[in-house]
Amino acid sequence: MGLPSTGVIAAIATASGRGGIGVVRVSGAGLLPLAKVLTGKVPLPRRATLSTFLGADGVAIDQGILLYFPAPHSFTGEDVLELQGHGGPVVLQMLLGRCLELGARVAEPGEFSQRAFLNDKLDLVQAEAVADLIEAGTAAAARSALRSLSGEFSREVRALVARLTELRMLVEATLDFPEEEIDVLRDTDAAQRLSAFRADLAALLERARAGCMLRSGLHVVLAGLPNVGKSSLLNRLAGEERAIVTEVAGTTRDAVRETIQVEGIPLHIIDTAGLRETDNVVEKIGIERAWHEIERADVVLQLVDARSGETPADHAIAVRLPVTVERIVVENKCDLAGQAAARFADGGRVHLRLSAKSGAGIDLLHDELLRVAGWRGHGEDVVLARERHLEALGLAAEKSALAARRLDQIELCAEELRLAQEALSRITGEFRADDLLGEIFSRFCIGK
Repeated sequence: MGLPSTGVIAAIATASGRGGIGVVRVSGAGLLPLAKVLTGKVPLPRRATLSTFLGADGVAIDQGILLYFPAPHSFTGEDVLELQGHGGPVVLQMLLGRCLELGARVAEPGEFSQRAFLNDKLDLVQAEAVADLIEAGTAAAARSALRSLSGEFSREVRALVARLTELRMLVEATLDFPEEEIDVLRDTDAAQRLSAFRADLAALLERARAGCMLRSGLHVVLAGLPNVGKSSLLNRLAGEERAIVTEVAGTTRDAVRETIQVEGIPLHIIDTAGLRETDNVVEKIGIERAWHEIERADVVLQLVDARSGETPADHAIAVRLPVTVERIVVENKCDLAGQAAARFADGGRVHLRLSAKSGAGIDLLHDELLRVAGWRGHGEDVVLARERHLEALGLAAEKSALAARRLDQIELCAEELRLAQEALSRITGEFRADDLLGEIFSRFCIGK
């Protein structure tokens, strides 16, 4: 979807299904005539008006509340009507159909928010926060999305852009007046300013990475030999019997998934088939799927039996694990081994000694997963970032680092600072391409 065409748009703004109240939203220029034909009344701005919504034959479709928000004081910056009626699917479709008969067209996904962006009612980060708030899966994610919607993330990005603008002015002033005896960069302490900027940018990037994990969650795969307690650990983390646990090796044949929350972070836990050589055709398929899940994981918990420690068979699994995926060795059944729960390092790897059966050491596992997610040390200050935000912040960090190394090559330094500023401006949409807007807003729900 590119830029929206002009005209009046309409959509059902409430979720599908039955409810006590349903809302049809209309946006465009000059909506008072439409409202007059639809209800027989000319609504007053920002005042709830009890109305009967009429069909083309004058027969009532529904009775409800009519709200009118004249431009530019509306969500989209255009005239907006909200028709609040009863929440039956048939009634809402009839009401939407009547709006289409009166000249509106069905809104594309995200088109209301896109018009708000194009009319400077929201910047791009705030528009994305609308969708994030709707889709938030945890209370922490909802709070973070609401902060972005209020403009918190945008203000931080704009403050960084303003500092880059000052740096560019200093550098380009040196380019414009090379004959001046005064060393502008030295006298204005440009190097120190750039260093402080890079430190603040790095801090924002770290918070954004934590927020990206808050938005999407951490994919955790339980892997290991049969009968080391993978399914028992899944059940312990889930707080209920989600996976079958028996003494028979190979009980788990397919991936079992469960999502839990730890301090607001969604953890997508995936229990997999025990990894071993087998002639059983069904078990082989389960093992192949286990390796597929491992390839896609953010972190692999490799379970071993605490009574035997890491065996050659465990080592054979470890060497096959992707080097790009973080691995934590979980020594399960520490209660049977007569050992206390603990966290320690061995061979450059984090080891956790715990008992899935008794729950000893589970708090250590929670803490370790939060560390991997980058959540420890963060709380309400995270930025609910998207992948494109991380890419833009990362590019700005890369270009500002190059600028710092090229302060003695003024032309190159000026260009790197320009590219860094351009990358940051993409976040809020101040520097944008139309195809980027189409990609972003096409993922919104209809009615937003």
